[in-house]
Amino acid sequence: MEPSRLPLLTPTESPILSGADYISSLRGRNLNVFYLGERIPSPVDHPVIRPSVNAVARTYDLAVEEPDLATAWSPLSNRRVNRFLHITTSPEDVVAQNRMQRRLGQLTGTCFQRCVGMDAINALFSLTFDVDRAHSTSYHDRFLRFLVRMQCANFTLGGAMTDPKGDRAKSPSAQSDPDVFTHIVARRPDGVVLRGAKMHQTGCLNSHWLLVMPGTRLRDNERDYAVVAAVPVDSPGLTYIYGRQSCDSRTLEHGGIDLGNPQFSGQEAMIVFDDVFVPTEHIFLDGETEFAAPLVDRFTAYHRRSYVCKTGVGDVLIGAAALIADYNGVASASHVKDKLIEMAHLNETIYGAGIAASHESHPTAAGNFEPDDLLANVCKHNVTRFPYEMARLAQDLAGGLAATMPSERDLENPETGPKLRKYLKGRDGVSAEDRARAVRLIENMTLGRNAVGYLTESLHGAGSPQAQRIQIARRMKLDEKKQLAKNLAGIKDPAPQPS
Repeated sequence: MEPSRLPLLTPTESPILSGADYISSLRGRNLNVFYLGERIPSPVDHPVIRPSVNAVARTYDLAVEEPDLATAWSPLSNRRVNRFLHITTSPEDVVAQNRMQRRLGQLTGTCFQRCVGMDAINALFSLTFDVDRAHSTSYHDRFLRFLVRMQCANFTLGGAMTDPKGDRAKSPSAQSDPDVFTHIVARRPDGVVLRGAKMHQTGCLNSHWLLVMPGTRLRDNERDYAVVAAVPVDSPGLTYIYGRQSCDSRTLEHGGIDLGNPQFSGQEAMIVFDDVFVPTEHIFLDGETEFAAPLVDRFTAYHRRSYVCKTGVGDVLIGAAALIADYNGVASASHVKDKLIEMAHLNETIYGAGIAASHESHPTAAGNFEPDDLLANVCKHNVTRFPYEMARLAQDLAGGLAATMPSERDLENPETGPKLRKYLKGRDGVSAEDRARAVRLIENMTLGRNAVGYLTESLHGAGSPQAQRIQIARRMKLDEKKQLAKNLAGIKDPAPQPS
């Protein structure tokens, strides 16, 4: 479609230019949000939620500070756009996503929450094109119009794919409660009505729009579950139940040392859809069940290699481990150096597979580029393992203080503070407070709040380890490899026998 035919902004929208603009855009939205059993009237200013907002804001500021890294020219909207909203037009574009993701991991030490939307729009760009060719629908045109609006406003998009699932042995239509998979409960002349829930939704409150997608293969009789829709985060009928994270309530306390990473965190929540209306213009799949599986495959190809973001977080953890070794006076010990080398080896192995998947991108029929599926799954499978070993090594170097450090209040207490400063000091020239800050950062990333994004999300995000093994099995071309072995070993296949 020609860019000149596409609408830009609605009369009430203005583009978000900076992190400060982004934070302002989240205010006054009347969201139905619950945390610890209470409704939160202003999520953006809540002390538990605000660090996750700051992490997204950093994606906007990086685009200002390093535009070559974090923005790209969009032929759709005929302007430079945030790379998180860009449709990849070359393998170099796909690689640039990885480089941006690693940099943001380094800057925030956590999940910055926009990769899901970036990967979803690229998967939907090619999928809607293919559905239109198969069924003479108009989803691709609708999607382009929606995407150009998102690019021009510089909105944050969240993806909503994972359903509660209920009985995992049953398909969506066989569940005793049909709502455990999000589905259409009514079709109207001007749109559809959605009911259900989405789980583990990264950054959903911090998004402006959600892209609702099916998360599993569907049968022919499950067309009500084959729906892709764009939904404003403040739509009537949406309820958000904020997930607990280890040590998250420390943000309600005085001081910042015990937080480890006081400025940034990730965000996960459950989204409940209580008969949410979606107009036709925001529906990009409706009943075409055969395209549910290709959507999952395409999205996960993008998203599993997106887990190179964990290497940026890993860079921070390696730095924290090296820092505490220095503060403890053992930086020159050979076994310490070897542990840091092993952490770097594991971290770069993750990055190598992810960026290789991006370098090996191939064009789709729609014209964008998609990462190599096998390498993307190898990248994510590495991520399910290596951060855990890196966390173990970091805890090894930090020592028992990673779990037994007294609180900042004890450090400030006139009676206990002097004792702690005396006995928690490391090598000469390093204060007890600085040593505490380094240890708390390691705790934050491996045991505390940001362990959600670095460890648990690494294990289950974009599918569990078995999901990657299934996809690797599909793509490993075992018969071709057997033939290579036969060729070199001189093994001849028996001639076919006449029937």
